[in-house]
Amino acid sequence: MFTIAVKILIEDRVKYIGLLIGIAFTAFLVTFAMSYFAGFMTRGFALVSENPSVDIWVMDRAVSSSEATINMSDAALNLVKSVQGVENAVPLYMQDMTARFPNGHFQAFQVIGVDDATLSGIPKIKSTRDASELLHIPGSVIVDSGGTSDKLQTPKYMKDSYPFDGPHLNAATRKLRFGDTLLINDKRIVVAGVSQTIPRFPPRPLIYTTLSNFKRLTPSQVKRLTFVMVKIKSGSNLHLIAQKIQKQTGLKALTSDDFKKQTVMWYLVNSEDVGDMVNMVVLAMLVGFGVTGVMLYMFTQDNLKYYALLKAMGASSKQLRVMIFTQVFMSALIGSGIGIGVCTLVGKLVANGDFPYRMMWFSPLFGLIGVLIVSITAGLISQHALKNVEAEMLFAS
Repeated sequence: MFTIAVKILIEDRVKYIGLLIGIAFTAFLVTFAMSYFAGFMTRGFALVSENPSVDIWVMDRAVSSSEATINMSDAALNLVKSVQGVENAVPLYMQDMTARFPNGHFQAFQVIGVDDATLSGIPKIKSTRDASELLHIPGSVIVDSGGTSDKLQTPKYMKDSYPFDGPHLNAATRKLRFGDTLLINDKRIVVAGVSQTIPRFPPRPLIYTTLSNFKRLTPSQVKRLTFVMVKIKSGSNLHLIAQKIQKQTGLKALTSDDFKKQTVMWYLVNSEDVGDMVNMVVLAMLVGFGVTGVMLYMFTQDNLKYYALLKAMGASSKQLRVMIFTQVFMSALIGSGIGIGVCTLVGKLVANGDFPYRMMWFSPLFGLIGVLIVSITAGLISQHALKNVEAEMLFAS
């Protein structure tokens, strides 16, 4: 019976190919949507991921994400250091600032200030020189694209840098490099290096600098401290120390894994991109259901004479239904393989750019589940065509 079901399925090549295309489209869109979700979630907690040596993150109690923050008093750092079990605690300062380029263009940056002594939080840079050496140049910074394109452009020619006759906004540009200068709050900063850290979501250019330089750029700020990055003593219980910090300081203390999870939950609740992903999945399911349902019903309807013949030869209604679902699962398996395979190839292309794409283990699983839901529903509908199949249909005029 299984062999007959397969032969009936592949007999009409045009309908069979159309069925596979519909299923593959469903698998592709669902898998792509889940990979997009994983990609922007990974970029959403990039700040945590690029600091793997940090055990505990301390922040204001209202903060639930590394992307939506509010600053604390500098006194919080000493409070955290006083907690038993804390080996080391360093500050991390973050603020959005606008930098003006030499030709007059301006660009918003997320500026990240790190401890002068340890430079904890500085990413790897594209230079043979050590980051500590570069950042101790007066007014120096490290810049990063943060997942953006063509945002770090400075004038190509000296005549277009800080011209006396006004901004040269249409001047030829090149990428920022060592020695270039920018202005933040009318204060000069010098590009000491370019890094290539984990892209952010949403994408935005980044500036890393020392705490002393950060304070120079924001003289009017009272509360600048965003996070305290904690390293616990060897052998200490991670969650127990986090609870102690919360109890003694009144601040929120989360392990790196817990902070990532909270950031993901924050995105699920607050990000419009989650809605876009859901819409993409719903669209994929609807299109897949339309194509798959129609094709399967047409297969069944066009081959009623074969089912009637099988019934005349003694096949039961249950056996005919099994044949339908044999066709369903065979098509679902092949179509899913095609769709997920295409998604993998497309993903490699978009991942090389700035698109937040990351295929994790659950992405193809959700793609397969989506296809199965669509295919099984379509199979149940197509069974209605078998309700009136009788052997007498062979002799009907």
